[in-house]
Amino acid sequence: MVAAGAALMSAIGCSHRVPDYMRADVTDGPIVIRGLPRTSAERTSYSETSTYADVIAFIDSLQAKNLPFVRQELGRTTEGRVLPLLILSRPLVHTPAEARALHRPIVYVQANIHAGEVEGKEALQALVRDLASTSHNVLDSIVLIAIPIYNADGNEVFKPQAVNRTEQNGPESVGQRPNAKMLDLNRDYVKAEAPETRASLAAFEKWNPDVFVDLHTTDGSFHGYALTYAPSLNPAAREAGAYTMDSLLPELRRRMQRRDGFAVFDYGNFDSGYEERDITDTVKQGWYSYDHRPRFGTNYFGLRQRISILSEAYSHDPLERRVKSTYAFVREILSLVAERGARIRAIEARADSQFAHGDFTTLVPIRSHLTTAPQQQSVVFEVMAHTGDSSLTQPGVPRGYRRTGAMRTQTMPVYLRFEPALARTIPRAWLLPARDTAAITLLRLHGIQVEHPSINMTSARLSQFVIDSLRTEPREFQGHHEVHLSGSWRDTTTQLPGGMVMVRGDQLQAVAALYLLDPESDDGLVTWNVFDPELAPGRTFPVFRVLSSPNGSR
Repeated sequence: MVAAGAALMSAIGCSHRVPDYMRADVTDGPIVIRGLPRTSAERTSYSETSTYADVIAFIDSLQAKNLPFVRQELGRTTEGRVLPLLILSRPLVHTPAEARALHRPIVYVQANIHAGEVEGKEALQALVRDLASTSHNVLDSIVLIAIPIYNADGNEVFKPQAVNRTEQNGPESVGQRPNAKMLDLNRDYVKAEAPETRASLAAFEKWNPDVFVDLHTTDGSFHGYALTYAPSLNPAAREAGAYTMDSLLPELRRRMQRRDGFAVFDYGNFDSGYEERDITDTVKQGWYSYDHRPRFGTNYFGLRQRISILSEAYSHDPLERRVKSTYAFVREILSLVAERGARIRAIEARADSQFAHGDFTTLVPIRSHLTTAPQQQSVVFEVMAHTGDSSLTQPGVPRGYRRTGAMRTQTMPVYLRFEPALARTIPRAWLLPARDTAAITLLRLHGIQVEHPSINMTSARLSQFVIDSLRTEPREFQGHHEVHLSGSWRDTTTQLPGGMVMVRGDQLQAVAALYLLDPESDDGLVTWNVFDPELAPGRTFPVFRVLSSPNGSR
């Protein structure tokens, strides 16, 4: 595997040189890094990954060295573990108000949401150490919030890599994908059932980060890139999503190749797996991204009209290279955000102004599908050899095959974008029964303001959804059978029942409110069974749209 890995790196033009900023014996400014603590991966020559206790001990040791950072608590897990939240800036800040007073972008970086995907955890620990112990770096221009071990409970369920991460090239023992409640935390951002998710949403609301970065490891196709990436893929992310895809990420790709020696590309997989076709087939039909729905963290964060970036290290690379490519990617993000801070803040200021004052005419996508007009791009893939001997295996490689390290480039359709399939305007307000406490609790967790109507709604123009059909998924997913409704909105003169609460359409999280409350959204509260007792064909949906206020004003 070492030889194949070296051939792979040579074939795609990637250096395995350790960047200067990751060496333990260099000087950056007046502070010498030598002698600072090492991560578990560094100490074991990348044969092991950190336990929860290792991460806490590493942070303790940084504090013992009096390095300048602030340590706080993001929240606690099901099993009671404290999730450390680390704040780095120069000067130091302790509160969101202090951070905002600096007028700098706030970058929130999260690792280990899937605890078997370990390189983000190792890279982020090292980056916190290196940034805190050097001078003249990006901390003069940004505020960094680092969550090095998000799925702390899952991290402690150590099993052999062959069990917990079957397609990953080490380390030998890693944690499990879900948390202690067996929830996939990267499918939980809408329903918010896990304590980790609720803590994360509270931090989003408290700090209002300008940029969210989620560190993962892909376990898919044998491609030719050290790391792949994606912005929020939901079209409702609007300008921030487009700017990330069309401007930020292409520049990050150039810098990763030029400055760090790593080839990176848009996240995706080739169109078919081993079951459908011989993996030695060199004719690739296309490169496909994953999903646009906001149950995924980076897609969800885009609904807040902020920049979000998914990082996926290449699972078939050795751990050392995965850690170093992830480290370099996050470092380059911080540098680029520092340079473009004014532009980024201008984008979000426009969005905030637009929705805070009420945008009741622009259509916002609530259902989408993968584009039917892909771009033609050159994609690098590794040629796999069929050995015919299922007893000869390489880590993360299907039995009977081996990696050759030989790279080929092929032009193919690349499917990265999603197109709206159904869109709605944001109403003046929504009205829902106060008895729907589960829905109200979730809305508030998402930072959506819920209040009692301040005016009499009896003369307001209202619309109500009539359910034509209801489909429930037979297969359980994350403890739920997802629900899909179809029907139509109709103006109504029905007298409102008593005990209603209101969600105004002129608030910062209006797009998220629309996505969660519309009955035909592809990932809203209906999807996750919040309104189940009130749903049946022929019945009306319990949430009203307010199309005009009683006095005709907004």
